[in-house]
Amino acid sequence: MDWLWQGLLMVGIGAVAGILNTLAGGGSLLTLPLLIFLGLPPALANGTNRVALVLQNVSAVSGFRRQGVFPRELMLLCTPPALLGSLLGARLAVGIDGALFKQILAGIMFGVLLLMALDPAKRIRQQGRELTGLRRAALVVLFFFIGIYGGFVQAGVGFLFITGLLLFGIDLVRINAVKVFVILLYTLLALAVFAWHGEVDWGLGLLLGVGNAAGGWLGSHLAVKKGHAWLRRVVFVTVAAFAVKLLLST
Repeated sequence: MDWLWQGLLMVGIGAVAGILNTLAGGGSLLTLPLLIFLGLPPALANGTNRVALVLQNVSAVSGFRRQGVFPRELMLLCTPPALLGSLLGARLAVGIDGALFKQILAGIMFGVLLLMALDPAKRIRQQGRELTGLRRAALVVLFFFIGIYGGFVQAGVGFLFITGLLLFGIDLVRINAVKVFVILLYTLLALAVFAWHGEVDWGLGLLLGVGNAAGGWLGSHLAVKKGHAWLRRVVFVTVAAFAVKLLLST
């Protein structure tokens, strides 16, 4: 019966992560440590997590399209540099020592917790700004580095998307639509790199993906702020516990 409870846990955590990823970010801060705690080596856990992210973002992109939110020009501008960065980041992640990856992941988790607590996005005024040539160039550079980070570990990348794009005066609805589209494409590329090196458990990835896809669809339709705030508090406590356990395990 252990496999049944493991499967239910994967689907359940995947659904919470899918909702969180679509509304803001940080879902992989739950799913990636979970896979490591289930016994997967860090590189294999990192690759397996990408299967779920692909399914989740396919579902979320579909949800945004049905609602008529699909900023093509912005997506075309942001996607190519993110793809290039993702390729570099994934290649780095495949070859890194497992213990070092756990330490880096724990450090990232504490950093994201600090970012969640400060929530700088709330302090950024959302004023529409024209994307001039200089601003476009800055966006390209920003998404190249976001792609590197996303290809390497993915956890918490949604917060970088939101904070970065708010600085350019882009509204949150379009930001989330761009976020799930770009993440879908660069995650496919990163998944190919991990799969090429044999670092994907397809069975666990698909189980997690069922939950992620359901959460992604729900997240793209959710607008109840109270529920989101409650979810973020639960995630904050859980991520803190996971980060401490990761450090202790190294």
